[in-house]
Amino acid sequence: MLQQGDKISIIACSNGLLDSQSKQIENLYMILKKAGLIPVLSPYLYRQESVFATDAKNRAKVLMDSYNDNEIKAIFDVSGGNIANEILDLLDYDLIKRNPKPFWGYSDLTTVINALYHQTGQCEYLYQIRNILLKQQYDDFNNSVFLNQNDLYDFSYCFIQQTQMSGVVIGGNIRCFLKLAGTKYLPDFSNRILFLESYSGDVALMTTYLTQLKQMGVFQKISGLLLGTFTEMEKNNEYPDIVALATRIINDKNLAIAKTDDIGHSRNSKCLIIGKEYRLKK
Repeated sequence: MLQQGDKISIIACSNGLLDSQSKQIENLYMILKKAGLIPVLSPYLYRQESVFATDAKNRAKVLMDSYNDNEIKAIFDVSGGNIANEILDLLDYDLIKRNPKPFWGYSDLTTVINALYHQTGQCEYLYQIRNILLKQQYDDFNNSVFLNQNDLYDFSYCFIQQTQMSGVVIGGNIRCFLKLAGTKYLPDFSNRILFLESYSGDVALMTTYLTQLKQMGVFQKISGLLLGTFTEMEKNNEYPDIVALATRIINDKNLAIAKTDDIGHSRNSKCLIIGKEYRLKK
């Protein structure tokens, strides 16, 4: 995917970072340079007003500039939060389709990743690049993006219902994914594997989200449901847990459901490729 000497863009399409995170970004910059890459930092990374590093127009422009620049080989978003969907109407998807390059982000960037996939057909990467500050993540990243190995992409899972599922994967953070409901940016669910994870949210909130997906007819269309980590629920040992909650609400034993603890908001999280066809077997 990448080669030594490639330029990469570091941007923030969602909430601006806190000033207290500047040291982390400095360390990330140095680690990426150590890996042989040339990071190009957005001028709009840190909060200036409330949660905003700048307005949606400027955030969208930085992203489009990254697609327009032929020297930029990949785009990594270091943000998260709530406001990434502000930029969706401001992107030139035809230009992006003509200048394909991988976009990496997670959490609130679920909105951008799925919109990009749906509008362009290109695969995008559900992963937070700041994770490579951990040595194992750094090693997995290097092996995967430079040597085309699968260290960062291989994840373990177990089946809850049925024994296999296959299809193109869509989804991400459940709360952020549902921001696309009713918009032209929501991917088609037919024969897809839907991946869902969450950082915050208790049983009541997950009940709301899963019920909304059911009322949208999602679970009748998909080929399988892959559940990632649900950090708050799992930390607090809430019951019913996400598996019991999902199976109860969906109430369809014919739908393949699997669970992985390797993808979500953990700093040890693996990368899931949105738009790629996966085949999972028990």
